[in-house]
Amino acid sequence: MAKIYSKKALASKILKPKKEVVSFLLNYSQALTVVKIDEKSYEIIAN
Repeated sequence: MAKIYSKKALASKILKPKKEVVSFLLNYSQALTVVKIDEKSYEIIAN
């Protein structure tokens, strides 16, 4: 097990998301509304 954790992580890769993914996430975040009532929160997606 010690050998697994002693290796260098390969997290230095540069990730470039597709334009479609970025567009989807932006549209989703704009449509999402969180309403808090008392101690509960409700997520509403307005499409």
